[in-house]
Amino acid sequence: MSFVTDTTNDLDAAAVARDEDKDVDQAEHRDATAEADADLADANADDEDDEADEETDEDEEADEDEGDEEAEDDEEADGDSEAKAGSGSGRAATDLFRESEIAADYVEGLLDILDYDGDIDELVVSGRPVVEVVEGGDGSGKRLQALVGQRGATLEALQELSRLAVFRQTGSPSRLLLDVGGYRALRRKELGAIAKNAAEKVKEYGEAVRLEPMSAFERKCVHDVINALPGVESESEGVEPSRRIVVRPTA
Repeated sequence: MSFVTDTTNDLDAAAVARDEDKDVDQAEHRDATAEADADLADANADDEDDEADEETDEDEEADEDEGDEEAEDDEEADGDSEAKAGSGSGRAATDLFRESEIAADYVEGLLDILDYDGDIDELVVSGRPVVEVVEGGDGSGKRLQALVGQRGATLEALQELSRLAVFRQTGSPSRLLLDVGGYRALRRKELGAIAKNAAEKVKEYGEAVRLEPMSAFERKCVHDVINALPGVESESEGVEPSRRIVVRPTA
C-alpha cells in the first residue's frame, strides 16, 4: 500500500507564512522609515529653533548695544560722563564736600603760583562737589578770565587737573565741577538761547540741525533745554573733541 502525501496545503501555508513575514518586514521598514523621517524632522526643527535662538540672541545683542549707546548719551546728558565711573550716586555729603576741599586747596595753590587773586567757594550742589573761583574785589576779574580761555578750554583743563588732585587723595574718580568768574552760568544762558534757536529751526523746516562741537558740560546744557521742549529731541554724535549735538523732530 502506498501513501500519497498531499503537500499542497503545506506549500500554501508556507507561502502564506512567507507573505506574512514579508508584510511584517515591510511594515517594520515603513515604521523605521517613518521614525527616521520623524527624527530628521525633529532635528531640522531643532536646527531651526537654534537658528531662531541665534537670531534672537543677535537681535538682543543689537538691542543691548543700542541701549548701551543710548545709555552713554543719557550719562553724557547728566554731565561729564568721562569721570562718572565709580563716583557713586549715594556718596555721603561729607565725602563730596571733602572732594571740593581738596580741589579748592589745589586751585588755591595754583593761584598763588600765578599770583592771581580770587576768593574760592567750596560747595556741594545736587550731589556734586563744586569749586567756584570769584573776584576778590580788587579788579582781578580780567586776570581770572585767563583761567577760562577760549570757549572755556582752559577751564576744562583745570577742572580735569583738579579732579586728578582729588583722585590722588581719595582713590576714587570725581565729578567735581570747577567754575571761574561765573563763566559756566553765563555760558549756560548762551547755550539755552542756541538750543531754543535750533529747536525753532527744526520745527519750522522739519529737518535736523547739527550744532557745533561742544564740551560735555555744554552738551549737557543743550540737552537739558531740548528735553524740556515739545516736538524736538536731541542726541550726540561723533567723538571728542568733535562730538556735537543733533536736534531733530520728535519721531
